[in-house]
Amino acid sequence: MNSNAKDPHSVTVNLREGDGYICDIKAGNHQLVADEPVPLGGTDLGPTPYVYLKAALGACTAMTIRMYAERKKWPLQDAIVTLRHSRDGNKESVFERDIKLVGDLDEEQKQRLLDIADRCPVHKTLSHGATVLSKLID
Repeated sequence: MNSNAKDPHSVTVNLREGDGYICDIKAGNHQLVADEPVPLGGTDLGPTPYVYLKAALGACTAMTIRMYAERKKWPLQDAIVTLRHSRDGNKESVFERDIKLVGDLDEEQKQRLLDIADRCPVHKTLSHGATVLSKLID
């Protein structure tokens, strides 16, 4: 895979010069900031990388649930996704995901939407693993 700064799907991250761990993130037309909390030497100017990872999983989950419910014409008003991350005894990452479905949905619809949550692309990537290819460039 060839990295290309003009690729609309690429994300570029730069450390701010002289600002510890603060990172400026450019994702398409969006500007974000990442940092570490003060106890870890950061300034807490933005979310940590793991917070962004949880946000990616939560947003993907909510969007996937909404897309499915819309396609089925189910009365979903909201999907509220709360995430926690920890490591188990084997140092494996564990994401706990609580999903609150708001709307006049029956139990069968709710169960189906819970199943659909596991099909969001970010969930699949985290569950099945990913290959990260790194190289130095000029």
